[in-house]
Amino acid sequence: MEIEAAVARTAGGDFSVERLTLGELRPTEALVRVVATGLCHTDLVVRDQILPLPLPAVLGHEGAGIVEAVGDAVTSIAPGDAVVMGFAACRACPQCDAGQPAYCRDFAPLNFGGHRTDGSTCLHDGQTPVSSHFFGQSSFGTYAIVAAQNLVKMPSDAPLELLGPLGCGIMTGAGAVMNALKLQAGESILIIGGGPVGLSAVMAARALHAGQIIVADPLESRRAMAVDLGATGTIDVRLGDTAEQLRAIQPQGVHCVLDTSGVIPAIESGIAALAPLGRLAMVGVPKAQDAAISLNILHMLSLGISICGVTEGNADPQTFLPELVALNAKGLFPFERLITRYRLEDINQAVADQHAGRCVKAVLTMG
Repeated sequence: MEIEAAVARTAGGDFSVERLTLGELRPTEALVRVVATGLCHTDLVVRDQILPLPLPAVLGHEGAGIVEAVGDAVTSIAPGDAVVMGFAACRACPQCDAGQPAYCRDFAPLNFGGHRTDGSTCLHDGQTPVSSHFFGQSSFGTYAIVAAQNLVKMPSDAPLELLGPLGCGIMTGAGAVMNALKLQAGESILIIGGGPVGLSAVMAARALHAGQIIVADPLESRRAMAVDLGATGTIDVRLGDTAEQLRAIQPQGVHCVLDTSGVIPAIESGIAALAPLGRLAMVGVPKAQDAAISLNILHMLSLGISICGVTEGNADPQTFLPELVALNAKGLFPFERLITRYRLEDINQAVADQHAGRCVKAVLTMG
């Protein structure tokens, strides 16, 4: 069948919306009509080839839609089901068995290979293969072929035009706070970066009844939104060192730090902002694959500091996404406030607006 999709053809170049051919369904796959999909920083990191994936490619990994057909071996979902597309995982390795599919043994090839495990793609431009199966979905198009086990079923009346970002960015921010840092009621947290991941972390911290929730970001609009969503204080990183400004608010330091920026000085300042026995989690993708931070070992030893990296919020989408939807229904996780909608053909404007801070979370709609 023919679909419309936003194609990344050159590193750092604009996306082009084109007609492509979508191949046949395999027995364990589902055909999903994409209703909407989020625009994530990781899409741009891959487009720019900081994380390489063969180009041309259809990216997009925060999709939501309606199942139109399923392969012969699929029993978990059926045509007509409303779904959010999760990331790909084998569901058979020790990490997957332990409920940590983001650390799947085959995470890299399944999500960044640009093809199925047998090397085939489901997208073609004439006779030319186009990389597909990005994060198991490639949802920057009107239809996607997805491994059925990666789909998370949603209520039939779910607002699919809003739910796609739950599958990555929003899940990452909330999961980092809830699952990785395990923030407790009354504890303090510094969140570095007020983008969609950081603001999702703010909402999660508020839902957990955190004490001080402090957000560091250079944009006044995002600091203001952080306060609206539950932050108790903000830091303008343009005015000086984040740790020094933090200690003017919280002299003893904070229990937890979440870095969403991937910026080395920001992470190092976050470490300096920790109280004894503090915990820091990193979710931001750096601009270089060999990016490294400097650690003072004696400082870490004497304060008992813990530092961890986090992928996909340490979450299993099958169980965590329904939890976030339930929190949203109670008014405790209003992620819809982050979203600005664009049509698929306006993807390059969405990229520009998100980069300039004119929107927090761009969502591309297909209808």
